[in-house]
Formats: sequence, structure tokens, C-alpha cells
Amino acid sequence: MLLLVGDEDLLVDRAVSAISAATRAEDPQVVETERTGGQIEGNELHELLGPSLFGDSRLMIVRAAQDVRVAAAAVLGPYLQAPAEGTRIVLQHPGGAKGKALLELARKAKALEIGCAKLTRPDERADFVRREVRRLGGRIGPDALSVLMDAVGSDLRELAGVAGQLVSDSGGEVDLDTVRAFHKGRAEVSGFAVSDLAVVGRSGPALEALRFALEVGVPYVVIADALADGVRSIARVWSAGRGSEYDLARRLGMPPWKVKRAGGQGRGWSEDGLRQALGVVADLNADVKGAAVDPAFALELAVRRIGAARAVA
Repeated sequence: MLLLVGDEDLLVDRAVSAISAATRAEDPQVVETERTGGQIEGNELHELLGPSLFGDSRLMIVRAAQDVRVAAAAVLGPYLQAPAEGTRIVLQHPGGAKGKALLELARKAKALEIGCAKLTRPDERADFVRREVRRLGGRIGPDALSVLMDAVGSDLRELAGVAGQLVSDSGGEVDLDTVRAFHKGRAEVSGFAVSDLAVVGRSGPALEALRFALEVGVPYVVIADALADGVRSIARVWSAGRGSEYDLARRLGMPPWKVKRAGGQGRGWSEDGLRQALGVVADLNADVKGAAVDPAFALELAVRRIGAARAVA
């Protein structure tokens, strides 16, 4: 069992993607299910987490576990303490007082805990950018880092995307001149431009944006992360039910602007289509990190498959 503590979207999404990819590497036929805490019903949990008659391996991801209702928590608790053979449970909890009993139960069950807390201090975000640059094989100096932080702000996903693009643009050495040139007006081609087109079914323009992004050196993983974020955000908002963008933002732990955008992009999607798209972006995560012979082709194929998934009635 794994416990993700915190509600920083980027860190949670990366942890979920890594766990999903590792599980699929162990068993490509694993049955993966994702729910938010407020969606979970006790009866359904018996079906999802109980022993499988056919020995299928299962991966159950529960986001926003603080919203699991009392009746469902009573059913979920024993499975946390003793999961069925072949079943892996991932519980994401922001770490606050709400729903703390379930959090403590997971800790008592000796779940592997992964920190996903929001980085609220500037020095924490600066450390994150340094690590991100190093992860991508680059280096960044103190002056360049300071200008980058001032220009981009506090959004972790945007910081990660810009760091990735700068490493690609500079060949690895991110200096002050590189950062200044980037922010002087160069048209930013980001994975989010590709994602925003793909998730609304505009596969043709999305492929054009993807090819242009690849030509100017946007890293594969940055585009894959953006596609995963776009699909997962739509799935979370789509399944959360009705409510104002502010109510949903509070329940889902997402910024209101992101809820509003995902709500608009979610029009036209079906439940089956979203399930297919979630599988596509989970596979893509592994593909761009070495599983695929040609990551660029894997990205093109993922864009086409997301478009096809959106058309599923």
C-alpha cells in the first residue's frame, strides 16, 4: 500500500503516474481504477478490492481520501490493513484534520508514505527548480534561478515546464542570458498547448502543435505530463458532480480557474471515453521514459488515441 500525503497536483500526478507505470511493468493486464473520496461507495469497494476469482492484479487509486464518507471508510479500513493478494492501494490525503482517521489507519498499516505537500516557501520552490533542472541533465546558476522564479511565479507545474524547456533550449547550461532571452517574447510552445487541443477533440491542430513543440525542443516528458494533467483534470471535475467552480475547487483541491477550464473541456466526454484516455496517458508516461523506441511517435499516437477516446459514446 502507498500513501501520498499532500495536495500539490504536480507531485501527486507524478507519484500516481510512476506507481501506475511500475505496476503495469509488473503486470500489463493490471486492472486500474481511480476514484475521488467523495465518489466511493462501500458496496463498490467490495467489488474493487475483494479477492479476485480470476486472480487479476488490481491497482486502486483513491484521491482526496479526506472526503471518504463514514460508511465507505468502514469498508475501506480493513482492506487498508490487509489488502487482498495482488491488490495495490494508493491513498492520497492532503494531511489535514479532515478524514484524519483514515490517514492514521493507513500509517498504522505501515503504508509507504510519499510526500506531496504544496511548496509554500520561495526557497522550497527554488530547490524544486534546481532538482528539476538536474533531473533533466542541466545546471542553473543562482542569478538565472532568481530571474526565472520572478518571471514565472509560484505555480509548480509551470515552473517545471519552463525549467524543462530552458534545459532543452540551452543544451543543459541555463544561465542568466538564456532565461532573459526566453522571457523577452519568444513564443512559448508548451505541452499545455498540445493538451488543450487534444482533450477537446481537435486532434489535427494538436498534432501540428506537437510537431512544432518537438521541433523547438520541448522535452517529451513535459508534453506527456501536460497531456496527463489535462485528461486527469477533466476526469476529476467530470466525476465530481455539480457545484460552483469554487465548491468543486475546495472539494478537489484544485485552483478554481483549473476547475472551470476542465469543466469546459469535459463537455462531450463519456465515462468510458475518460477511462480509455486515462489508460492512454498512463501508458504514455512509461513510453516517454524509455519504454517506447520512438517517444515522438508515442506522443503522436497518444494524441490520436485521446481524440478517439473523446468520441466514445
